[in-house]
Amino acid sequence: MDNMRLEVMQEVEPRLQGFMDEFLVPAETIWQPSDFLPDSRQEGFIDEVREIQGAAKELSYDFWVTLVADTITEEALPTYESWLMDVEGINQHGESANGWSRWVRAWTAEENRHGDLLNTYLYLSGRVNMRQVEMSTQYLIADGFDIGTDRDPYKNFIYTTFQELATYISHKRVGTMARKAGNKLLGKMCTTIAGDEMRHHLAYREFVRVIMDYDPNGMLLAFAEMMKKKIVMPAHFLREAGEGAGAAFERFSICAQRLGVYTANDYVDILRKVSAHWNIDALRGLSEEAEKARDYLLKLPARLERVAERMPVPTDSFKFSWVQANGQL
Repeated sequence: MDNMRLEVMQEVEPRLQGFMDEFLVPAETIWQPSDFLPDSRQEGFIDEVREIQGAAKELSYDFWVTLVADTITEEALPTYESWLMDVEGINQHGESANGWSRWVRAWTAEENRHGDLLNTYLYLSGRVNMRQVEMSTQYLIADGFDIGTDRDPYKNFIYTTFQELATYISHKRVGTMARKAGNKLLGKMCTTIAGDEMRHHLAYREFVRVIMDYDPNGMLLAFAEMMKKKIVMPAHFLREAGEGAGAAFERFSICAQRLGVYTANDYVDILRKVSAHWNIDALRGLSEEAEKARDYLLKLPARLERVAERMPVPTDSFKFSWVQANGQL
């Protein structure tokens, strides 16, 4: 990694406690999964579980596939933390441990609640083959991932800015669909998780903005390179038992697109929003290479939008071991 990136990470590091105070919530005051779930200590526990299972019958097959894949994505958190801990400028060892490593651990702690809540809900719903889900989660963690960022902090913060907003969109829409189907509990759960994802998006978006103040050339080049590769989802190696890595992700993506949970148009919209927030069109004094990167980024949304308009909505139907259409396992 070039010295400029490491110097910038070190320069910004003292501000991390302020970012944690602004964008994260202490464990004592933030919501916990048990706030939404039946209390197994209470006599009415079984009745509440029956209510959950009754409401679950009203949701479509594509909906359940999407919810399961979202849950597995959240459950693969150990992969994401270990990846970020290895980023240049993030140090968790001894006296050299810095604010960046404290941020990663605290962010992970908040994210961990999402998988705990959704996993327990799937278990109680009676609609899901949990053993198959658990196997897919184990595969995903064991397979790891490669999001094309290497150890570059600039690329990783571009990625997390983009991905946290994409996850916000997905969870919020799933929550809206659940509420429309009469499932108020699941709707509230997903909407609440979406709120966390938005806070995290705002944090990583701020990291990029601050770094751009120090090194606009380097950040613009990193931004352009990530968009040329395309931002891949963290669960892009998702698979079921007996499959190769990524096989289930392609099918799940089609279900999500058909359901309208996350589409190519959303990808374009995120690109426009983050580019506007970072005011990349107003940056001055750039290197020739960075100017070219900015021109590419400013033209990219329109180009991707034209591609998205030509993409048909997939109609393929798939069977997943996670869910059966009639809800019987």
